Amino acid sequence: MSLLEKNTARRTSAPARTGRPLHQRIFGNGLKPGYLTYGLLLAFFLGSSYPLWWSFVVGSRTNEALGLEWPPLLPGGNFWTNVAEVFGTIPFWTALWNSILISTIITVSVVTFSTLAGYAFAKLKFRGSGALMVAVVATMAIPTQLGIIPLFMVMRTFGWTGEIGAVIIPSLVTAFGVFFMRQYLVDVIPDELIESARMDGANMIRTFWHVALPAAKPAMAILSLFTFMMAWTDFLWPLLVLDAGNPTLQTALSQLSSARYVDYSVVLTGAVLATIPLLVLFVLAGKQLISGIMQGAVKG
Repeated sequence: MSLLEKNTARRTSAPARTGRPLHQRIFGNGLKPGYLTYGLLLAFFLGSSYPLWWSFVVGSRTNEALGLEWPPLLPGGNFWTNVAEVFGTIPFWTALWNSILISTIITVSVVTFSTLAGYAFAKLKFRGSGALMVAVVATMAIPTQLGIIPLFMVMRTFGWTGEIGAVIIPSLVTAFGVFFMRQYLVDVIPDELIESARMDGANMIRTFWHVALPAAKPAMAILSLFTFMMAWTDFLWPLLVLDAGNPTLQTALSQLSSARYVDYSVVLTGAVLATIPLLVLFVLAGKQLISGIMQGAVKG
């Protein structure tokens, strides 16, 4: 057999390649992501996680780490010493409990009232609903800082300054939450489904509970996460209305940098400790959040 015949026989007898072409492996084919997608996700992950890692690295060292020519990449052995310094400087556990309490109550209240109001604006026909919705959206255009002085005067009149209720009550419902839930429910719930429930004898409360609430769960999960995060990181209003003996975690951390000499390793240690509860929340709620989003996408 000649060499040409052997090569021809080898090509014909070789199994067909089942792998994807090179451009599909790099860019993806619409069904499976390619190397470029994974590379971009890895780059975004490293870029977004580096500030937190750098804070932990500096927080595990001394203040001299900031003066090095090259920033350190590996943690040192001073982290627990800095943690003890944080606990000894600020009322950490009191501030942590206040932040958890405030963020939880605000989150539950905002999600509850926003879902009820969003459903009413989306599916209930009543006179003036359009004008009321415009008024709700218009309040989002007013900067929060403009209302701080009048709000503080109100809280002082009621005698609530220095109390946790002064932080909770102004945030029990937000215009963004109402608008977000309205925009979600207006499309995800067919009007025919509500009419069918009413024809079966369901009143307004039962219709909301059995029809609207299950459909609203994906949006409620997203709103809960964002509301908790915004309440947890709120700084300006708690700083003004609470005293130094009853702070939230964010305002307590500001006391670490209020002295003439600032130990930034201790400050960054406090910042890392304040971030841990949010990371735990994302880890615990991440799976339920993604499943809720996918469920809402399938229903949509």
